[in-house]
Amino acid sequence: MTAPPDDCLARNDWLCGAYLSTRQEILLDASLQHLRLTFVSVLIALVLALPLALAARRRHWAGGTVLGVTTILYTIPSLAMFSLLLPLYGLSASLVVAGLVLYSLTLLVRNILAGLRDVPEDARQAARGLGYGPLRTLLTVELPLSLPATVAGVRIATVSAVSLVTIGAIVGYGGLGNLIYAGMNTYFKAQVLTASVLCVVIAVAADLVLLLVQRLLTPWTRAGG
Repeated sequence: MTAPPDDCLARNDWLCGAYLSTRQEILLDASLQHLRLTFVSVLIALVLALPLALAARRRHWAGGTVLGVTTILYTIPSLAMFSLLLPLYGLSASLVVAGLVLYSLTLLVRNILAGLRDVPEDARQAARGLGYGPLRTLLTVELPLSLPATVAGVRIATVSAVSLVTIGAIVGYGGLGNLIYAGMNTYFKAQVLTASVLCVVIAVAADLVLLLVQRLLTPWTRAGG
């Protein structure tokens, strides 16, 4: 009778220290790609969402249009979204980023708009009384007071993007998703579990970092609590 192998890689165990020690560079490269795709996507979405939210607040008809279009985009399945964008971007990282930007817009526009609408009218009137124009009021009063809702939207969009990046593995740009899909195809247990756990760690760490940023940028919310 043949004895079972001592090597956890040979046994194809789910938990395998040998996998971690021998694939450090692969795991690091995949994690960095995952972080880059997430960060770039959410940043671009935030830059686009701010003017859209401002337009939606200023014009009633624009509000319905912006929220309606972004909501429709959010309902498109990820595989279908990437397929629709494929003729524009080809099999590239830009394809994944574009898809994540479109998904993030709904979350960010809604939260930014909600934050702007929740700014107390007394604060706006006080700014006008001090001689502030519309732009100065926006930059020094409305945007700072809407930060809690805005950062909350960024947190949700970031965690969602961390998850959706893995779908990019279908075009070879999925960060840790590349390892998950390759591991599933070969039933490489340690690779599937390790990459999946790292995705969860990245999502939780990103959310905690953004929560800390929110607390640092909005000290009045702590004082109010």
